[in-house]
Amino acid sequence: MTLKGTVDSGVWHVEAETSQAEQGGFCCLISVAHGSAEQHFHHAFAHHRIFESEVAAVLEGLREGMVWVDLKSRHAFDI
Repeated sequence: MTLKGTVDSGVWHVEAETSQAEQGGFCCLISVAHGSAEQHFHHAFAHHRIFESEVAAVLEGLREGMVWVDLKSRHAFDI
């Protein structure tokens, strides 16, 4: 089973989707997007941890995505 969670502010969109990890447990793919059609930005990355439950994986993935949004909004990095 795959769990998917989203956080959408109208400006930013964060999505976390779980999948079965090869070594057991669950991993999470995080996707972050923002901007208008002309200046659309999208970045996807995998969470660095493996989780025992899908619920933990999707919640931590959303948390990690929102941290990424916060850092990007503060211009902590430029991608």
